[in-house]
Amino acid sequence: MSYMLPHLRSGWDVDQAILTEEDRVVVVRFGRDSNQTCMVQDEVLFGIAEKVKNFAVIYLVDIDEVTDFNSMYELYDACTTMFFYRNKHIMVDLGTGNNNKINWALADKQELIDIIEIVYRGARKGRGLVVSPKDYSTKYRY
Repeated sequence: MSYMLPHLRSGWDVDQAILTEEDRVVVVRFGRDSNQTCMVQDEVLFGIAEKVKNFAVIYLVDIDEVTDFNSMYELYDACTTMFFYRNKHIMVDLGTGNNNKINWALADKQELIDIIEIVYRGARKGRGLVVSPKDYSTKYRY
């Protein structure tokens, strides 16, 4: 479903998307459109796009096409989701140790909506780090 969501085709487009959005969270999925993990994430993002349109806007960036951010944001994973608000990177404590990004596909739409909503609420209050409503550390997977 990546063809249904807006793509940013250059580093300038990514910068402008992050800079110009004043009232909503900018959700950027960095990855490859042909990657299976990204396909799962794109399906979920497309499914929630209409529900979160009042407080978030979703963009896709192909890391092979736009290489400007690969080293800056350490985009080495197949699929990475990051959040920005008013030109500021918003970190999310997911319990994994990496607060900068989500580097796996969230298959549950409601979980992703909850995370975006927490990011929005925290960012509006001026917080640069918000805590996820669910702990994704490995201690609960057994």
